Amino acid sequence: MAATLHDPKAGRTLSTHLDHRNPLVFDTHELGRRPGALQRISRTVEAPADLGIDGVVGVPQGAPVEIELRLESVMEGVLVTGTARASAEGECVRCLEPLELALDADFQELFSYPDADDRGRSKQAEPADDAEDEDDTIPLKDGLFDLEPVLRDAVVLALPMQPVCRETCLGLCSTCGFRLEDDPDHHHDAVDIRWAALQGLAGTIQDGEKDNMSGTASDVQRAAEKQEK
Repeated sequence: MAATLHDPKAGRTLSTHLDHRNPLVFDTHELGRRPGALQRISRTVEAPADLGIDGVVGVPQGAPVEIELRLESVMEGVLVTGTARASAEGECVRCLEPLELALDADFQELFSYPDADDRGRSKQAEPADDAEDEDDTIPLKDGLFDLEPVLRDAVVLALPMQPVCRETCLGLCSTCGFRLEDDPDHHHDAVDIRWAALQGLAGTIQDGEKDNMSGTASDVQRAAEKQEK
């Protein structure tokens, strides 16, 4: 197994030795370090684990990922421009239903030659600028580069942080959790607590009025019976 090290500045895990049998490892020897030389590569690979936003949305491990690359030899190294296409799965943040999204992620990365000189840099560049430029590139390893860190960054940027099944999704009822897409007219008759006491008082008054009316009717009936006697 290849040994790995972590670059704290770039935030990436880089391999000290790359395996050309890895489908996400690409060979640049065909370019021959000739500035301007081009190479196009199309490849379908299996998605590595945890490709996406953890717990939100991502490409399932082992799912097919179509990769199209354009490799261009430049003075400092190999400029890689590409697109990754796949199908991502997740959960709607509004109604919590499973969803599937078409992923189309573009990326570009410069993989530098280990012995690249400063011919491509400005003579007036400050040392801090040089350090920043070095952090922006990944060195080639024996003419090979690992696309996985670049692919991960591109996929995370291309995926929504809050995926929804549809833009018009109504979500869930805040009272009972009912999925509103199944019945847009679903609702609850909410009572403002500020008026609850008054409604109770009104009910008491109405009940009292009914009792009074019943009592009056009984009195009238008894008076009529007495007159008949």
